[in-house]
Amino acid sequence: MAESPEHSFLSSAALEVMEEASSSKLFSYKEGERKRFDFSCDLARDWSKLVSGQTLWKHTEGIDKDIRILLADPETSVSVYVARDAVKNRALFQEVVSDYRSSPVRDRLSRLRVFWVPGDFDADDEAARGLVYRLLRENFTNDLLLKVALGGIGASDVKSFATSRRPGYPLRILSHIGRNGHGSMTVTGKSLSISSAILKEEIQRLFLLGFIESEYLLGGIYRISEKGRVVLDICSRLNDYLNGGLSVNPSFEYICGLLGVNYASIDPSLGDKVGYRYFDIGNGKLKFELDFEDAAALILQHIYHAGLDASMDWPTVEYSVPAP
Repeated sequence: MAESPEHSFLSSAALEVMEEASSSKLFSYKEGERKRFDFSCDLARDWSKLVSGQTLWKHTEGIDKDIRILLADPETSVSVYVARDAVKNRALFQEVVSDYRSSPVRDRLSRLRVFWVPGDFDADDEAARGLVYRLLRENFTNDLLLKVALGGIGASDVKSFATSRRPGYPLRILSHIGRNGHGSMTVTGKSLSISSAILKEEIQRLFLLGFIESEYLLGGIYRISEKGRVVLDICSRLNDYLNGGLSVNPSFEYICGLLGVNYASIDPSLGDKVGYRYFDIGNGKLKFELDFEDAAALILQHIYHAGLDASMDWPTVEYSVPAP
């Protein structure tokens, strides 16, 4: 049976959105073998995850088969369902998912992501194609890429990370733990020239925010989390921005915007006043103020000050999908 223009467009757009986002260099993308799926790709950082997807447009009765195909594949890490939004479709989808909650593959429901597309979408309408592509881009980035490919990081995480009043300390500590782990306040503090009291406070913040993790309930021995690696990668690229080495990258800028870091509006040449707003108060003098509600300003302050210390090691942001 021939695919409808809407079905074809949505399947292609799903892959295009993920490929476009990978140009941020925060993860890599490679189109995969479709097998029984409508679309498939591999996303990779220090790991590789297979994303498999089905598209529903005309045939509501196909929902059960689509979900069965998505959940049956043992190699899939994330199952994506792009579906036409209609009451009948939603009702049947919920019924099918409910049935699978008591099936042997119920644990695989957690990997299922559904994205509803306006039911009146017409693929022959150029404006409609643009609108639906932007809708998929926003929803895929928020609900799939940030949560799955980028460690579950969100705007509130970045803002909380940046609110430390010790410029540069969170990044220096996170970088150190990423390279060496942490099991001793004395050893880590000596390596970073940070007092044990301050180090303990900052490590507790990083742990509570999910940027470092421990196998022990009471902590003590920590390693960097995937979310922590992501924030280091983002800050490494923003460090390039401060130093004039980041070329224009709409995908990276878009992801940062969703995280509340609208860095492109900030002058990178202000040195220790980067991120500050300034006002002419007459007599050739300027007044500088830092907006503590502006996540971009705060994070760039941390990056600038961390970069002044020799202990800071910026990661090289380069990922590729492993060869089969």
